[in-house]
Amino acid sequence: QVLSLPIVVIVHGNQDNNAKATVLWDNAFSEIDRVPFIVAERVPWEKMCDTLNLKFMAEVQTTKGLLRDHYFFLAQKIFNDHSASPEDFQSRSVSWTQFNKEILPGRGFTFWQWFDGVLDLTKRCLKSYWSDRLITGFISKQFVCKLLSTEPDGTFLLRFSDSEIGGVTIAYVIRGKDGSSQVENIQPFSAKDLSIRSLGDRIRDLGQLRNLYPNIPKDQAFGSHYNSEWGAL
Repeated sequence: QVLSLPIVVIVHGNQDNNAKATVLWDNAFSEIDRVPFIVAERVPWEKMCDTLNLKFMAEVQTTKGLLRDHYFFLAQKIFNDHSASPEDFQSRSVSWTQFNKEILPGRGFTFWQWFDGVLDLTKRCLKSYWSDRLITGFISKQFVCKLLSTEPDGTFLLRFSDSEIGGVTIAYVIRGKDGSSQVENIQPFSAKDLSIRSLGDRIRDLGQLRNLYPNIPKDQAFGSHYNSEWGAL
């Protein structure tokens, strides 16, 4: 006999996502001296935050973990509650069903499927941007509008798509001649898109993007991520 980390045997690749969720939950929340296969059905949200943070840093291979504002956004998402405060969520527990069974409102996927898509995208295409804190990432479209609506024309930030698994989108503000503002969201970029042309070069291409929120010129923020070969063409 030998103790090991949890394992799941699958027979098809489409079971991979659910298997990873099972392993993560079992590894993070089971007791060492438990009855075999018995795992808590609900865990404190704070403990879930620690688990998601460790998983994110390990998968992406970065030292820059999730921040307090990120946890707040994730809590709103998994609990489907946009009226509670960060402190309210600290006393809540999250269930396995909320984590990996229930479909998110208005979507076709679960919380874990969405989060795992973010992990994969960041690991494959966005590690350096995340590690340089150039991606806000975990933030709602509504809050982005609130942040950018008072900013100068061309101010932008990057967030993970709510509507697509494994997508990153750019939100930016357009200010009219009358002073009115409108926040636009560019169609999310997938890992396939970013393998064709990097995020840095795409940002350089888009003339309407001027300053990374709150006020960093885009060439200063992303210049080290530009592909010099493209610039020489």
